[in-house]
Amino acid sequence: MRVIGVNAIFHDPSAALVIDGQTVAAAEEERFSRRKHGKRPVPFSAWELPELSLRWCLAEAGLKPSDIDVVAYSFDPALAEPVAGDPWDHLRLTYAERAPHFLASALPGLDPEQVRFVPHHVAHAASAGLASPHGDCSVLVLDGRGERASHLAGRYRNGHLDTLAAQALPHSLGLVYESLTEHLGFLRSSDEFKVMALASYGKPRWLEEMRELIRADGEGGFVAPTLDWNRWAPPRVDDGSWGGEHADLAASVQARLEEVLVDLATWLHAQTGDRVLTMAGGTALNCVANSRIWRESPFEEVWVQPAAGDAGTSLGAALQVSADGGEVPAPMPTAALGRSWTDDELAAWLRRAAVPFTTPPDLAGEVADVLARNGVIAWFDGRSEYGPRALGRRSLIANPTVADNLERLNDVKGREQFRPVAPMVLADRAPEIFSGGPIPSPYMLFVHDVAPAWRDRIPAVVHVDGTARIQTVDDATNPGIAGLLRAFERRTGVPVVINTSLNTAGRPMVDDPRDALELFGSAPVDLLVLGPHLVRRSQMTGAGAPA
Repeated sequence: MRVIGVNAIFHDPSAALVIDGQTVAAAEEERFSRRKHGKRPVPFSAWELPELSLRWCLAEAGLKPSDIDVVAYSFDPALAEPVAGDPWDHLRLTYAERAPHFLASALPGLDPEQVRFVPHHVAHAASAGLASPHGDCSVLVLDGRGERASHLAGRYRNGHLDTLAAQALPHSLGLVYESLTEHLGFLRSSDEFKVMALASYGKPRWLEEMRELIRADGEGGFVAPTLDWNRWAPPRVDDGSWGGEHADLAASVQARLEEVLVDLATWLHAQTGDRVLTMAGGTALNCVANSRIWRESPFEEVWVQPAAGDAGTSLGAALQVSADGGEVPAPMPTAALGRSWTDDELAAWLRRAAVPFTTPPDLAGEVADVLARNGVIAWFDGRSEYGPRALGRRSLIANPTVADNLERLNDVKGREQFRPVAPMVLADRAPEIFSGGPIPSPYMLFVHDVAPAWRDRIPAVVHVDGTARIQTVDDATNPGIAGLLRAFERRTGVPVVINTSLNTAGRPMVDDPRDALELFGSAPVDLLVLGPHLVRRSQMTGAGAPA
């Protein structure tokens, strides 16, 4: 069965293709349209479809719209009702009801009768429970909202989801965090990760009050009402400063979120007794909370969908439809499910751009030389990542031994200075450097404590609280980056490099060669890796540089 999944209802529109239970392709619309998050999650945008990513998924498999057996749309308007107090939310439901016709118009040849609505949180759940490598498992979903709920707790057995609890709106941990994001001067439904970073600079001095207001209910759900943040701190103006009462408020809410999530996971384990918990929903991108669940809940393993936000629901919807059709979905093979180009195609891009380049026999060695001299590398290799994390396919890479490189990279990207950068580390070396979280950790979705003996050796990747959000790498998952790490270790004695996403602030991650060349042309980066090819800043400008 050929199933294409669609996420379009809120934000992070995306498409994913599953054929005979195998995940073939998945991509986010923002990577094609170059609009961050694809669109804003307002009712007026619910009609917009991920047309570019849908067409790419079909082309990747050599299919026409008429070849598709089912279109899985990750929202079911029949289960929803307009949100009280929002005079326009009815538009969202109307657009969802009309989605089959919008899809048939966007993809000529598609039969609108092929569209099947999959409940939003079921799509999230399937993106974790059916995509993980663990088979039967428990599943926990938390986000802002679905049709009528903000949460799902359940278990998968033989591809079947048994829902054990769901929290009805308006109570929503995701919406609490979103509203705090807005109060702290950041963009709601976009910048929640900044609140998580800011929390490390504060003290949870209002935690006891948060415990009274936000709590698990002992039956699998929770109480999370709308709060007036002015009670604790006035609205923050995003003027580049941080700290004080705003950081304390972030720390208080972050700490309470972690506690409630541990309570929810513990309740779920009591119902299922499972060894493995899988997670999805935007809240599952909170890597600090994920680590606390891993440490403190009774589950032995925790697996988080790398595209845990709404982008992942296109894959989950497709997997669930496959399972409902009697197929056994295969585990998600990798997060590298997007576009790629052959070595010759990449060389042709460089020639068309009239950019001087080389194709060295020892790529890893030459790049490691530049890193050891404190150069910054734009790394573009293989299929692009599905989800918000750069995982060594579209990355900015730098030397972690130089403390100033944190500020330097934040300046390169135009980011706030309180935001950390992450380390990539060889998987077999990770246990001696990092602890307090699962290893391997290939998707950068947990935080780990940095061993005291290493904090002065890799200062650029150590957050203010002594932690780091690591990505482990081996030859099976990413041989190019693994080779680079070994080459860098031979030169420096350190099996770690800085990894941050290949983009600048407010723009989606680089996806195609044109994006990479544009970034290299405008940002102070010393070396561009485009597949096996190298472009050196010094060769383009004649200026002295680490490259």
